[in-house]
Amino acid sequence: MAQSPLHIALIVGSTREGRFGPVVAQWALDHVEQRDDMTADLVDLAATPLPTVFPAFGQPPAAGVEELLGAVSPRLAAADAFVVVTPEYNHSFPASLKNAIDWHNKEWHAKPVGFVSYGGVSGGLRAVEQLRLVFAELNATTIRESVCFPGGWSKFDADGKTTDPASDAAAKTMLDQLAWWAHALRDAKATRPYAA
Repeated sequence: MAQSPLHIALIVGSTREGRFGPVVAQWALDHVEQRDDMTADLVDLAATPLPTVFPAFGQPPAAGVEELLGAVSPRLAAADAFVVVTPEYNHSFPASLKNAIDWHNKEWHAKPVGFVSYGGVSGGLRAVEQLRLVFAELNATTIRESVCFPGGWSKFDADGKTTDPASDAAAKTMLDQLAWWAHALRDAKATRPYAA
């Protein structure tokens, strides 16, 4: 029996002016869109800003917050899996990304998360390692294989194509693993609701 395509939310974590993230995100999006088993939704946190002041624990958000969340939350809830595109800032990931993660909870439950990172010498790997801990707390499953671009801005040409063929192979491996986990978890949740 044919399975319906997996819906992937591709999250652009950087909101910095002049950011390089959209180049990397478009490259990752192209890889997702080339696949027959996936559809994609690009969630750009710069285009969908979320508030940084949270309500008191257990209290509803302030007036106007629901509208801002409405531009992001349903899209995360609809996703079968995620690809997070993140830079590395000061050995970690951007505050904008942590903010988006913290505004949500059940949207992440029992879903796989893959990573595409970029940065200086480390290529964003320190950001990814910290994100693995955060997503574990939210009952998400992170994919071991990731894609990283050390000196990311030097790894793409003027058309946004990578100049490093190994990154294309790494993207395929990561997305293949993401697909396996996404199908397995989607099928499991269809049989038995996730125990949150």
